[in-house]
Order: sequence, then C-alpha cells, then structure tokens
Amino acid sequence: MEPKVLIVDDDEAILKSLKRGLELENFLVNTASGGREALEKIDQQPPDIIVLDINMPDIDGISVTQRLRKNNIQIPICILSARDETTDRVIGLESGADDYLVKPFALQELLARLRALIRRSQVTATSEEQILVGNLIIDPRKHACMQNEKELKLTRKEFELLYILAKNQDTVMSREQLLQTVWGYDFEVETNVVDVFIGYLRKKLEKNKNPRIIHTVHSVGFVLRI
Repeated sequence: MEPKVLIVDDDEAILKSLKRGLELENFLVNTASGGREALEKIDQQPPDIIVLDINMPDIDGISVTQRLRKNNIQIPICILSARDETTDRVIGLESGADDYLVKPFALQELLARLRALIRRSQVTATSEEQILVGNLIIDPRKHACMQNEKELKLTRKEFELLYILAKNQDTVMSREQLLQTVWGYDFEVETNVVDVFIGYLRKKLEKNKNPRIIHTVHSVGFVLRI
C-alpha cells in the first residue's frame, strides 16, 4: 500500500515540487499551505507521515507539532528548516518531531528519511518486558517510563532512545547503531539528531539532582551505565 504523506509549507513552489517528486515515488500526497489547514486535514484523513515547515504565517510548525503530541497523535513528523535556524530545529525536535531536514535538500535524502521513519513507526514492542535500571522502570508495552515512582514525560523518540540504551546497558552504542535502531536509518546520513536527543534525555533524567547515567564515550558513541 502506498504511504500517505502530508506536506505542509506556505511556499507554493516547494509544495508543487515535493508533491510531484513524492508522487513519482508512489507516495499518496496531500498538501496544506499552513498550520491550521494541516491540523484540519490530519483530523479528517490522518497521513502516515508529515513533512512540516517551521515558519508559516498562521500556526507555525512547532505549534502544530505540540498540538498533535498533546493530543497523543504520534504520526512521524519530519520538520523542514532554513540553514540558519538551528534554534528552530532544536525547538521542533524538543516539541516532539522525529527528524529535521535543512533546506535546501536533495529529494532522495527526504525520500530515504521518510521511508525509514515510516518503517520505524510500524515496529511495535508489545512482546518486550519491563526494564529496571537504577531508579527507572521502562515499560515498552505502555511506552512509559517511571523515575523514582513518578512518570517521566518523554517524547516517542526520547523513549525509544532510552529503551534501546537501557536494553543494552553497559554496552557502548555508536551513533550509527542508534540511528539505525531508533530512526531506521540503514544508510549514511549527516545529522546530529542523536546528540540532540541524548541532550534532551539527560536534561530530563538528571532533573532534581539525579546522577548521570547516559555517558559519552569519546569518538565512539553513548552508553547507559549506573
């Protein structure tokens, strides 16, 4: 079945170009020229994935992402950002987006990332058991994490990253391994998304003076170690 994608951008030329390119790759494409229209279309006919520009005149992409995640709508989101808007990319990911792509970009890279995100969104962990690590209880069936008997609010990608690190406790995992396991990228890609999400996790896990458990191994990757 062809994957359904919603492209949201207020630039008509970009909408037309992406629509034509994705349709040639057998995507079923719907478009929206602003955040308000996007939310309406998502409500009426949920896509499999969303390509979302950040800067729009009515409701910006970050607000759209926040609204969707607040309503527990976990459709994968790839945000688009201009090259000089690093802060927007970080805020977008922190709001619950799954990935970002900097304009200008090659269509083939967007296609590869969209397919990987869709693949990962279809993977379930219902057969996995809870993992106990220090003061954490990680439950993949509920997609929930408890720390000191209090729920830790994590985005879907933050949870998946923490789960993989906890499942491989004391084993150093490279950025490439994490990109493949958590994001589904079995191809070479230039992105610091792993480091960004590690930063988010540390900030949440280390709140209230909890000790650091996710450690950086220089030039190798990351390890969860008590």
